[in-house]
Amino acid sequence: MYIPAWPVLNPTSLFKPAGATIPFPLGCPGSSYFYVARNGIYHLMKSLVSCGVGVPAGSKEAAQAAYRRDADGGPDAQKAEPLVLVPDYHHGNEIYALKAAGAKLRYYPVKKNLDVDLDAIADLCDLEPKPLALYLTHFIGWPQPIIEIQSLCNRKNLILIEDCALSFLSEFEGRPLGTFGAYAVFCLYKTVPVPNGGVLVANNAVNPGTTAVRPCSAVSVTGPSIDLILRWIRSRNEFFGRALLTAKRAIGRTLTGANVRRLPIGDTGFDISNVNAGMSPICHTLLGRFGYEEIKERRRRNFRIVENLLRGNVALVDKTLNDGVCPLFFPLLVKHKQIAAASLAGRGIETVEFWNSGDPQSHQPGSSAEFLRRHLLELPIHQDVTPEAAEYSAKEILKLDVGLAA
Repeated sequence: MYIPAWPVLNPTSLFKPAGATIPFPLGCPGSSYFYVARNGIYHLMKSLVSCGVGVPAGSKEAAQAAYRRDADGGPDAQKAEPLVLVPDYHHGNEIYALKAAGAKLRYYPVKKNLDVDLDAIADLCDLEPKPLALYLTHFIGWPQPIIEIQSLCNRKNLILIEDCALSFLSEFEGRPLGTFGAYAVFCLYKTVPVPNGGVLVANNAVNPGTTAVRPCSAVSVTGPSIDLILRWIRSRNEFFGRALLTAKRAIGRTLTGANVRRLPIGDTGFDISNVNAGMSPICHTLLGRFGYEEIKERRRRNFRIVENLLRGNVALVDKTLNDGVCPLFFPLLVKHKQIAAASLAGRGIETVEFWNSGDPQSHQPGSSAEFLRRHLLELPIHQDVTPEAAEYSAKEILKLDVGLAA
C-alpha cells in the first residue's frame, strides 16, 4: 500500500466542468494570489513597515503610524522597525519573510496542545518597544482561542494577522478562519492538489499585494503538476507509479544540471527575487472544480478512524475534533521523529516532518516548542486516504511501536 503525504491530482479533475462553490478566501475582493504564501507575508509586512500602504485612517491597523511616531520621536526622525509577536513553534519560511520585509520579532510560547499562551502574549505586549502586530498561526486545522485573541488585540492595539496556511477550510462557530483578523495568509496546495498557490487576504483594507504579482514560468508549474498526477498513479499502482516518479526526478536533475530555473514548492527558505511570483492559471482553474464539503468530511472521517484506534494506546495531542475543524494531518506524537518517519515509510506511509528546526533565536531548552519539534509527526488523513488506508496507518503505528506511551 502507498499512502502519499499530500493530496494527489486525479487527471479527470483537469476536464471537469467548473461550478464548485468556492470557499473563503477564494474569489474574495480582498484576496491576492501568490506562488507561495511567504510572498504574501513579505508584501504585507513591507507595506506595514513603509507607512501603512492600504491601511485606512482610523482603523486598528493605523496604530502603526502612532507606533512609529512614538518610537521615532517625530515625523522627521528615522523610522523604527516594527515589532511583531510570532509563535516560537513555526516553520521558518514565515519568519524569513517577515525579517526580509524589515520586521523585528519577539517570540511567544505555544503549548504542547498547539494553543498559544495568552497570558504570555499579554505580558510580552507590555514590554518596550511595544509590538505593532500579532502573527497568529492556526495549527493543522484547529482554531486558536480567537475570541480571546481578538479581545487582547483590541486592548493592546495590535494588528491581528492570521496564518491559515495549515487551516484552509476550517471554521470557528460557522465563520471561516482568516476572517477574524485584519489580514490572513493561506497556503492552498497543502489542502488541495494544486501545483502552487498562496493567498493574502485584507479584510478591512486595500490588499498590499494586489499590484505586486507577476506570472510564474510555465516550467515552474509543469514539474509540480506532473508530480501530483504521478503520485495519484502510484497510489493505484505502486510499481508503475514509482517507476514514473523515478523517471520524473531524473528529468528534474537534468534540468537542474542545465541551469533551467524553476520556482521551488515545499522548500525551506525565502528568495526575495521570487517575491512577486503569482499563482499559476491552472490553479485558478482547478480551484473551481473541487468538492470542498466532501474534502472536509473525508478528512474528518479519517481523523476519527485513526483517533479511535490509537486512543488509549499512544499519547495523543489534546485536541478535539469540534464542528468546523478541517484537519490537515493527524498530529502523531512519536518517540523519535526521524525513526518513526522512516519506519512508516517502509510500510508505504508517507509522513511530514514539519518544523524540525525553525529560527535558532526562538529556541528555548525545555520549551513546549522544542518538545513538538522532537516528537510531533504529521500523519496523512487527507481526502485521498480511504477508510481502509486510515485504519491501516493506525494499525501499523501500533505494530511498529513508534508512538509515545499513553
